[in-house]
Amino acid sequence: MGTRVGFGFDVHELKDGTDFWLGGIKIPHTKGAIGHSDADVLIHAICDALLGAAAMGDIGQHFPNTSFEYKNIDSKILLTRVCELIKKQGYRIGNVDSTLCLEEPKINPHIPAMRAVLAKTMNIPQEDISIKATTNETMGYVGRKEGVCAYAVALIEK
Repeated sequence: MGTRVGFGFDVHELKDGTDFWLGGIKIPHTKGAIGHSDADVLIHAICDALLGAAAMGDIGQHFPNTSFEYKNIDSKILLTRVCELIKKQGYRIGNVDSTLCLEEPKINPHIPAMRAVLAKTMNIPQEDISIKATTNETMGYVGRKEGVCAYAVALIEK
């Protein structure tokens, strides 16, 4: 089959005084996501969507959080490597659609910069990348501002 779709999800805890990376850019905020890498939930969800579409497992299989090599790594590097992996299998990215879920800060002003960075990283046109944001209406860990999550779907073609 020439056209395939994959789904990705990622979640990270938020902590005061930590840099907040989303979509490859640093977002000004009092809290940031914590994780083994730079904890960019949007890029991680996109990586999983791309890998899933190609039936190549998930981000943890390719870049384990037990490896010192990936400690504090820039997630754009991981996304670049994922794009190289799927390209070696003969795929190209059709489009990516994603949703960030967090209470604050407001993401809309940062979406154009995120799209530009992601387009450059994935080597695809900006118009093939959609980023949306929503809140969790104050419910659960997202609503309590304890965490951030992202969902992504990706279409790839041979």
